[in-house]
Amino acid sequence: MNSNENNPKDRSAHAFRKIAPALERYTETTLNEVWQRPDLSARDRSLVTVAVLIARNQPAALATYINGALDSGVKPAEISEVITHLAFYSGWGNAMAATNVANDVFEERGIGTDAIPSASGQLLPLDDAAESKRAAAVEQNIGPVSQGVVQYTSNPLFHDLWLRPALAPRDRSLITVSALIASGQVAQITFHLNRAMDNGLTKAQASEVLTHLLFYAGWPNVMSAVPVVKDVFESRKK
Repeated sequence: MNSNENNPKDRSAHAFRKIAPALERYTETTLNEVWQRPDLSARDRSLVTVAVLIARNQPAALATYINGALDSGVKPAEISEVITHLAFYSGWGNAMAATNVANDVFEERGIGTDAIPSASGQLLPLDDAAESKRAAAVEQNIGPVSQGVVQYTSNPLFHDLWLRPALAPRDRSLITVSALIASGQVAQITFHLNRAMDNGLTKAQASEVLTHLLFYAGWPNVMSAVPVVKDVFESRKK
């Protein structure tokens, strides 16, 4: 047996060529081209991709992309916050699976707990006007159905998680929108895309997120999201 075949990465590459040579070609050409497109940085693309893999519970590919994110300038603290944030938007099980993968990557790279944000601490200031509007809408639409949902949507979600400083609000919005599209949750996109753009995500960047997600969330999820994104873009012109 060739000694290289004992290496899991070598075996994976060998299987890739053997089982799906056309997929390997698309990866080396089309996918690499997508990563070079200018309207999203490599850092942003890494955040989007890691978010999609967590949202879709695809840990097999996650180590590669966490390593790529770290190489692209994403901080270990930000990876930690992405996982924590997506527990609320994709479920605890998906986040727990991602922590196991991230732990292995961090250990291999010698990243210690001193690089990880604390469980609690000083929060970013709350935008009182925006929060009042959000809370009123939630109370009106959800209050008659479930006061528990109203309660936990305020605290811990918007009064704590969204205010944790280790991940910028713009980046929280970026991963949230990416996870929603990847999960087919089109009904939630309008609020969160508007929030993302209020937090600094540009129209060109939001458009490019859709292009990137074609390859990591699939054409159907992106095509389902396009009309909603279009409506948001048009509404913000007014």
